[in-house]
Amino acid sequence: RGRERPLILIVEDQPDLRQLYAQQLALSGFDVIEAENGAIAIEHTTTQAPDVVLMDLSLPVIDGWEATRRLKSDQRTAHIPVVALTAHDGSGELQRATRAGCDWFVPKPCPPDALITEVRRVLAGRAS
Repeated sequence: RGRERPLILIVEDQPDLRQLYAQQLALSGFDVIEAENGAIAIEHTTTQAPDVVLMDLSLPVIDGWEATRRLKSDQRTAHIPVVALTAHDGSGELQRATRAGCDWFVPKPCPPDALITEVRRVLAGRAS
C-alpha cells in the first residue's frame, strides 16, 4: 500500500452529508474520496482500493446493497471493509446489511465523531 494516511471512500448521495463526513474524516487524519452512487463507489473501490468504504444503502444508479454485493464478490475488493450507513433502523436491516457483505452498520444520522470512531475501530480490526 505505502500510504501515509488511511484512504476512506464515503458513498453518500446527499451532497451536504457527504461533504460533512468528508471534512470530518480529513480533519481526523484520513484521506478521503467520495462517490454519490453505487456505480461510482464500485469504480473507485476497484481503482483506488480504499482502506474502508462507508456505504450509504439508499443510493441512486446502483444501491448500496447491490454495490456491496458486487465488491464482496470481486477478488480485488472482497477484503475491503464496508460499513453500511443507513437511516433504516429496523431490526431486519442489520441482517440484510450483513448478508449483502457489509462488515458493520452505522445508523444515520450518525454524528461525525461517532463515524470517525467506527472507522478507527474497523481499521484497528484490520491491523490485528
